[in-house]
Amino acid sequence: MNIFKRAYCRIFQFVFKVAIPLLPYRQPKILKDYDSLVNLFKEKKLSKILIVTDNGLFSLGLLNDLEKTLKLNNVEYVVYKDTVANPTTDNVDCASNIYRENNCQAIIAFGGGSSLDCAKAVGAVIVRPSKSLNQMKGLLKVRKKLPTLIAIPTTAGTGSETTLACVITDSKTRHKYVINDFNLIPHYCILDAELTVNLPKFITVTTGLDALTHAVEAYIGKSTTISTRKYSILATKLIFENLLEVYNNPQNLVARENMLKASFYAGLAFTKSYVGYVHAIAHSLGGKYNVPHGLANAIILPKMLKCYGKSVYKKLFNLALVVGLIDKGVSIENGAKIFIDKILELNRLMNIPDKIVELKKEDIELLSTYADKEANPLYPVPKLFDRQELANFYSQLI
Repeated sequence: MNIFKRAYCRIFQFVFKVAIPLLPYRQPKILKDYDSLVNLFKEKKLSKILIVTDNGLFSLGLLNDLEKTLKLNNVEYVVYKDTVANPTTDNVDCASNIYRENNCQAIIAFGGGSSLDCAKAVGAVIVRPSKSLNQMKGLLKVRKKLPTLIAIPTTAGTGSETTLACVITDSKTRHKYVINDFNLIPHYCILDAELTVNLPKFITVTTGLDALTHAVEAYIGKSTTISTRKYSILATKLIFENLLEVYNNPQNLVARENMLKASFYAGLAFTKSYVGYVHAIAHSLGGKYNVPHGLANAIILPKMLKCYGKSVYKKLFNLALVVGLIDKGVSIENGAKIFIDKILELNRLMNIPDKIVELKKEDIELLSTYADKEANPLYPVPKLFDRQELANFYSQLI
């Protein structure tokens, strides 16, 4: 990266870091159960709700208890169940039309990161009807309070229930972009471990490793705070202690609860301290080939940590130390490498591949352009890469 762009990126990131204490971050309030949710609706006099979910969850009957509770308490609702992995602008258009046609007053996002992101985007277009989603991509383009938004995650990984971001794929171009605005942070959430018990192993693993990526990228970046470092450490420790357990023993509710907590903590960390090139590259792969986001992150993370080299050794050593992988007698470099090896070990034990099989060499130039535009200057990465350096990294994924 040339010296002028490098300076611009670092100045931009420094200003953002200085502004963090002044910005209107908020933490969603955790509701205990569906009865608490109904009481909230009564308190706010909300009587017509849009539920955004996906067809898989709907077909499995995971919404049954929620629907039963709403019906018993005379809360009207409509369901949009066609959200796809890597939600699209078409998804958002359809769901927002249902919201308007039924005079809804609030939104429940029920599902994994895709449903939560779709619901956030629906809220954005409801309050900004004259702006397209593309016009709201980037930083602080929504600027209006969303309808009451309740997140009920059914995976332990995306952390979307805590964050100011949603990721949307343009249905026509397949370009995937991020919308960041404080108004996108859900107002409430419900963390119910039982909703995650019957997840396929692939979803359990990839969403868990997505949470790990959030925690690690937030920790190694240059915009950390005391609180985000604390949340990153808590999340990383919980993931190392519980992810393999839920993979091998899916019915372990305690481990499932711990993974939900880890996802929540990692979300609190990265919504303030941001992510890095792992996410920028994963977003480009998800948009182009529909590669599941958590899978892409899991494959990319250890490779990117190695690529960062010495710039992350000290922080990875600290993470390895506080989560109990090493003792103080280990050198900083070796401690960092042990941490990376632990991620690789988890990947191996849980059958995560080493390559992105969908990636085509002829697409790398375009994909690296997307990643460069997303990450620079926004993401406070430990080491800056330009478009060509990112293109070189993509080659490691083939």
